[in-house]
Amino acid sequence: MLGALSNHIYRRLLMAQILSVLGSGLITVALGLLAYELAGSNAAMVLGIALAIKMLAYVGLAPIAAALAVWIPRRGFLVTLDLCRAGLVLLLPFVTQVWQVYILVFAFQAFSAAFTPTFQATIPDILTDEEDYAQALSLSRLTYDIESLVSPLLAGLLLSILSFHFLFVGTALGFLLSCILILSVTLPKAKDKIIPLSFSKRLTRGMWIYLNTPRLRGLLSLYLAVASASAMIIVNTVVYVKETLELGDKFVALYFGAFGLGSIFVAIILPRLFTRIKLRSIMIFGGGLLCFLLALAGFGQDMLQTLLPGLIIWLFLGAGVSLIQTPAGLLLNRSCHEEDRAAIFAAQFSLSHACWLLAYLAAGFLGTWYGLGVTFIFLAVVSAFGVILAIRLWPKTDPEEIEHEHEELEHTHPFGDSVHHKGASAEFTTPLHHTHKSLSHKHRFIIDDHHLKWPN
Repeated sequence: MLGALSNHIYRRLLMAQILSVLGSGLITVALGLLAYELAGSNAAMVLGIALAIKMLAYVGLAPIAAALAVWIPRRGFLVTLDLCRAGLVLLLPFVTQVWQVYILVFAFQAFSAAFTPTFQATIPDILTDEEDYAQALSLSRLTYDIESLVSPLLAGLLLSILSFHFLFVGTALGFLLSCILILSVTLPKAKDKIIPLSFSKRLTRGMWIYLNTPRLRGLLSLYLAVASASAMIIVNTVVYVKETLELGDKFVALYFGAFGLGSIFVAIILPRLFTRIKLRSIMIFGGGLLCFLLALAGFGQDMLQTLLPGLIIWLFLGAGVSLIQTPAGLLLNRSCHEEDRAAIFAAQFSLSHACWLLAYLAAGFLGTWYGLGVTFIFLAVVSAFGVILAIRLWPKTDPEEIEHEHEELEHTHPFGDSVHHKGASAEFTTPLHHTHKSLSHKHRFIIDDHHLKWPN
C-alpha cells in the first residue's frame, strides 16, 4: 500500500474518506434504531423503504450531478456537499414521524449521489500508476468497511453511555472534518480533460459506454448478488438480533462488525492476487460465495437461533461482498478513457444502486411479511441469477487489446479533434467534419466515438 500512500494529496483524501464513512456508519446503526423506535416490529419495512428512497436518489441524481459537476471546481463542490450532509443529519434526532425520516433521507442521499462518484473519479487523476491505483482501490474498500466494522463498534461504545440520537452528532462531525481535509489540498481540474458535449449527451454518455462494454455488464450482474447480501444485512440485522435472538443494541453493532471484518480481511489480501488471478474469476467466486451463504442461512433457520453461527455467516457474507466490490474500480478504470472517467463512475454508481433499490425493498417487505428464512432464500435466488448472467455476459477470454476492423466513417466533432485524436497540436473551437478510411488494427479497446460497438 506504500505506493499510493506516498502521495500526500491522496493521503489527505483517504483520511477525509475515512472520516466521512465513519460518520455514515454511525448513521446506519442510528437509522435502524430510530426505525425500531418509531415502528417497532415493522422496523424492517420502514428501514427498507428509507433505504429504497436512498437508492432512488442515487439512481436518478448521480448521472445528472456528474453531467453538471464537470464545470464546477472539484474541491469547492465536494466541500459544499459535505457541509449540506452535515446539516441534514443534525435534523434526524428531532423527527417524530416516519414520513419525516423519508424526506430527510432523500435530501441527505441526494447530496451523497453527487459526492461519491466525483470523489471516486478524482483518485485516478491523482494516482496515475495502475499499481498505485489498485492499492488505492483496496484502501478505499477498507475505508468503506469502517462503516461495517469500526462504526458499529464505536456505536456500541457510545450506546453504552448515550442515547442513539447522539450518533447523528458523530455523523455530522465526520463530515465536517472531511471538509477541512479536502480544503487542505489542491485537486486536479476536471475541466482540462472534458470532451465538449451537450448536456443531454453528457448525461447519457457514461451509461452508453458502460452498457456497451461486456465486462461491465458482467460487473452489473454481479452487483445483484452484492446488493442482495448487503440489503439483507443492513435491513434485517436489527430485527434478527432484537426479535430472534432477543439481544440488545450492542449485539446489533457486533453483527455489523462481523460483516465488516470479513470485508476488511479480503480487501487487505486481494491486491496481491490481482496479478495472479483474473479479476473475472475472483469476482464470480465472490458471487458464488454469496449465493451459498444466503441459501445456507435460509434453509438453516434453526442454526441461526444462537449467536455464533449467525456471526460466522455475517463474517463470510462481508468477505463475499468485498471480493466483488474491491476490484470494481479497476475494471471501470480499464474500460474508459481518462476524459470519460467521471461519467463511467457515475454510471456505475447509478446502475449498481438500482440493484440495491430492488434488494432493499425485497429485504424490507419480505422480511416483514414472510420472515427471515423466506427472505434469505429469495435473495439467494436473485444472487444466483446475477452470477449466471455475469458468466454469460462477461467473456472468459477478455483481453484489453483486441484486433478489430473499422469501416469507413464520416462524422463531425463539434469542437474540433484535439480531444479525440491524440497528438493534435491545437485545441480547435470550431466543428470539424472529416472521414476515416477503413482499416484493421489492434489496440486497447474502449467504447468511444470511434469504437461504437464491442467486436464480436
